[in-house]
Amino acid sequence: MFRELWNMHSGRSIQRVAIVGFGEAGGIFAHDLAKRGMNVEVFDILFNSHRRRQPMLRKAKACGVKAARSLKDCLPEAELVISAVTASSALGVAKAAGLILHERQLFLDINSVSPASKRKAARYVECRGARFVEAAVMSAVPKQRLQVPMLLGGLQASEVAERLRNIGMNATPLSDHLGVASAVKMCRSVIIKGLEALAIESLFAARMYGADDKVLKSLAASFPSMGWEDHLPDYLISRVAEHGHRRGMEMREVARTLKQVGIEPVMALATVRRQEQLVCEMAKRRVEFASARQFSWRSMSDALLPARRRAVSSK
Repeated sequence: MFRELWNMHSGRSIQRVAIVGFGEAGGIFAHDLAKRGMNVEVFDILFNSHRRRQPMLRKAKACGVKAARSLKDCLPEAELVISAVTASSALGVAKAAGLILHERQLFLDINSVSPASKRKAARYVECRGARFVEAAVMSAVPKQRLQVPMLLGGLQASEVAERLRNIGMNATPLSDHLGVASAVKMCRSVIIKGLEALAIESLFAARMYGADDKVLKSLAASFPSMGWEDHLPDYLISRVAEHGHRRGMEMREVARTLKQVGIEPVMALATVRRQEQLVCEMAKRRVEFASARQFSWRSMSDALLPARRRAVSSK
């Protein structure tokens, strides 16, 4: 019966979307889907925060979407539910949603969690017949917005990819098996987020020695197409400065992914430490992230390490 209901509704164009998590990715998807004429309702736990509630409600109004009072109010009428929360909240949201959703609904989990966590989330969501599809978001959402590439996994991955493309999303089916798409994202993150951590460690040290220009010139000579003397250092370090705590949580999921196949997560855990250390140092010195457009890794380095830089320079 569930499959018959799914097939009956799978060809229809999606009109009603619920988004759980109204942060960077959730906010962009909500805005762009609403702009395409969809009825979009959002819920975020910060709607219940005394300090953050009003700014979040203003953001919802600016996006042209409805802010729900609770998860229970947000989900029942949606054809598509997008979970865009932190890695630590993903399973809790799936468990709570599973008690609300019904067999005609689709749950798209875009969170950066391990394959095992995706499979567990699927069991929660499907307990009353809703359909679960995992999505691995393969690039930064602000750059490409609704067209950010996503790899889908699950029994309905092919059908769901088509439905998502019909509403302007860039979805590609990867596997009928849950966990494969997430494994691609997790293993890729060892390199991507590891490169961010390496950039911080290398360039902050080079800056203190007055060698940063020469280090970047050498990197550009070795990897001429990457942009080491242009935008790349600012981009890599800005991602940590803006989202270091969240990215640290995601890298802990990467570490779990590696452990589950017997790989010791030496580099993944070192990346967690470096990313979290940067944002903790920013908080300690009250250095705030303004915007990606205005970000300068050199200014950040000088703000965080001024005394040590002077000490090195004077020797």
